[in-house]
Amino acid sequence: MSSFWSGWIIVLTVGNILACLWLVWWTMRRRTDEAAQGDVTGHTWDGDLQEYNNPLPRWWLWLFYITLIFAAGYLALYPGLGKFQGIWGWSSGNTLGSIEGSQYQGEMAQAAEKYDPIFKKFAAVAVTDLAGKPEYQEAREMGKRLFLTYCMQCHGSDAGGTPGFPNLTDGDWLWGGSPEQIKMSIASGRNGVMPAHAHIGDDKIDQVASYVESLSGRNVDAAKAEAGKEVFMSVGCIGCHGVDGTGNQMLGAPNLTDKVWLYGGSAGVIKQTLTKGRAGVMPAHKELLGDEKVHLLTAYVYSLSNQ
Repeated sequence: MSSFWSGWIIVLTVGNILACLWLVWWTMRRRTDEAAQGDVTGHTWDGDLQEYNNPLPRWWLWLFYITLIFAAGYLALYPGLGKFQGIWGWSSGNTLGSIEGSQYQGEMAQAAEKYDPIFKKFAAVAVTDLAGKPEYQEAREMGKRLFLTYCMQCHGSDAGGTPGFPNLTDGDWLWGGSPEQIKMSIASGRNGVMPAHAHIGDDKIDQVASYVESLSGRNVDAAKAEAGKEVFMSVGCIGCHGVDGTGNQMLGAPNLTDKVWLYGGSAGVIKQTLTKGRAGVMPAHKELLGDEKVHLLTAYVYSLSNQ
């Protein structure tokens, strides 16, 4: 934060506190033409609704003063005035680049002392064992908690996925479902790109959509699907999905024959995918979680489709 903005925040904050004090003083001072306490002020509404000149309740007034005193004390002791760290020098430090002596660093150190030995113990066990053997139920529960913290936002709390985010329970894998491939997806992330094909025209888009539908066994116009097959073979679809449309896990290209649809399998959605393309991103988690937590998370995800 620059000195200019720090000073600006200090002026605004302190100024507002002082302004509140002045407002209380200004509204409570007695005026020469003011009605006596307990008398009506002369303000009348709706014919007979009158305002009495009564002071603020003392409890309300003292509560207001206490609030202002608390604010001043807090800002003196803790960060809140621009770059001023407060007399106690406290810092939450709640960032990946933790601040020396911060509360975040202290809590993380306590957590590491307690949990690191557990993570290390499970890191030495094979993913397939963690995922399947009864004695590693604790490991799967820890992996589930990691999943609910870092993964459910996209894949759902039941890992059933949402449009654009894969279902992790159905055994259908874009990038492969072996422990090594799952760990690679979690640790390093993935980028899946379906190029837009609007340039081939609406008629050919319609034909290719029919052909793609036919690959999963749907009843479609046979002539249109046959024409779509020729387009499928000529405009580059086979480069990712293969000649038979079964996909390529090296590229994250979906299998078009298994009736599993990442973005939806209606004719309209397929045409939209062909026309506008898709871009899917699985963020990398290795830097955030570390190898041992990635290992536990891998075991939990692997277990979802191997139950």
